[in-house]
Amino acid sequence: MLALIASASATNAAAQTPVTAPEGPSVVVTVGEAVVKRAPDRAWVTIAAESRAKTPSDAQKLNSTAMSDVMLRVRGAGVPTEAIKTVSYELRPEFDFVNNKQTLRGYVARNAVDVRIDDLARLGQVLDVAVTGGATSIGGIRFDLKDRAAAEQEALQMAVADARAQANTAAQAASMKVDRVLRIEVGRESPMPPPRPMPMRMEMAGVAAEPPISPGELEIRATVTLTSAIK
Repeated sequence: MLALIASASATNAAAQTPVTAPEGPSVVVTVGEAVVKRAPDRAWVTIAAESRAKTPSDAQKLNSTAMSDVMLRVRGAGVPTEAIKTVSYELRPEFDFVNNKQTLRGYVARNAVDVRIDDLARLGQVLDVAVTGGATSIGGIRFDLKDRAAAEQEALQMAVADARAQANTAAQAASMKVDRVLRIEVGRESPMPPPRPMPMRMEMAGVAAEPPISPGELEIRATVTLTSAIK
C-alpha cells in the first residue's frame, strides 16, 4: 500500500511540473494606413438605344440604325473604336394588359455599349452627341485613373511607413527598439461593385445641352499589418 501511494504521489508531482516552451522574440504588431488622392483622368459611361416596332425584325433594324448613328457620333467626338464595347443586347416582346387579358403590343430592341473616355474634357460633349445621335438612356458614369497601379504603389509605401513609425514609437515608449520586420500583411479590400446605371429616358426633339460633369477626386487606400521584432 505504501508503495502504491508513493508511486501515485510521484506521478501527480510529474503531471503538475510545468513544461517551459522555447521563447521567441518579443514583437510589436502595428497597422498602417494611407490614402492617396488623385483627380481622375479617365471615365466610362454606358450608352444605350431602344427601338420599338410591331415585328421583331423591324425593331432590330430600327435599333441597328439608331445605334450605328450613336456610335458614329461618339467616334466623331474623338472616341476611338477600341474604346467602345457592347455590354448588352436584347430583343423582347412587350404586352398590354386590359381586363386581365394580355395583348401583344410589339417588340423592343435594346443595345448598350460601354464607352471609355480618356479625355475628360470631352465627356460632356460625348454625352451630348450620343443623345442627339439617338441614344435613349445614359448612365453608370465611372471615373478612374489611367495609371492606377502607380497610385496604389504610392499608397502602399505610405502605409508601410506609417506602420514602421508606429512600431518605432511603441518600442521607444517601452525603452526598446525595433530589431527587424518579421512579417508584412497587405490588406485586401473587396472591390466596390460598379455603380448601377440609372437610365434617363430622353425624348429629345431638338439638340440637347452639353451636361456639366464634375469628376471630383478619387481616393486610393492601402492598409498593412506589420509584425516587428523588438529588443
